[in-house]
Amino acid sequence: MAPVDMDALKSKKVPIIWVLGGPGSGKGTQCERLIQRYGFQHLSSGDLLRDEVASGSAKGKELNEMMKNGVLVPRAVVLDLIKQAMLKNLGSAKGFLIDGYPREVEQGVDFEDQIAPAALVLYFDCSDETMTERLLFRAKSSGRADDNEETIKKRLVTFHQCSEPVIKKYAEKCVSISANTDVDTISKKCFESVDKTLKDLGLPVPSN
Repeated sequence: MAPVDMDALKSKKVPIIWVLGGPGSGKGTQCERLIQRYGFQHLSSGDLLRDEVASGSAKGKELNEMMKNGVLVPRAVVLDLIKQAMLKNLGSAKGFLIDGYPREVEQGVDFEDQIAPAALVLYFDCSDETMTERLLFRAKSSGRADDNEETIKKRLVTFHQCSEPVIKKYAEKCVSISANTDVDTISKKCFESVDKTLKDLGLPVPSN
């Protein structure tokens, strides 16, 4: 795999925000609101993998085989997709929301070594009960077969095992936001945290 030159990204000094939270924690909704307010580019590692598979490229076919066989996609491959997406959107992005990544400490270390340090980590702290309730409601309205109680339980166990070490490692720049409350209250907390980060970086803060 050819190395991706990240110098253009480093020299532009745009804020990079990692967005972490369990399935059903509402981070998708908050990412939409952050995009509207700040003009950030939203990148989800899962979406990037699915897009690559859908493109029918040689790499996509290889990834599809891995995922079909339950093989974990190598860290380097996921990171490479993120790098390419960031460079592709660098001209228009006022910052990047990296959604659901890093899923483990090693991914975070790789990201900061090879791309740039994250300016902020937003963690949507949501009870298992609330996440389960939301996912079951979503399953009912969308007919998603993967959102049944047994599967949800497994996904939550995996999420906690993987995410807790990440939150501990990056505690200094991590803001934990209670995601059990209403959408507007959560957004207010997100905006306060991002505004502070932008000020700390000497970047303009939206007035609205």
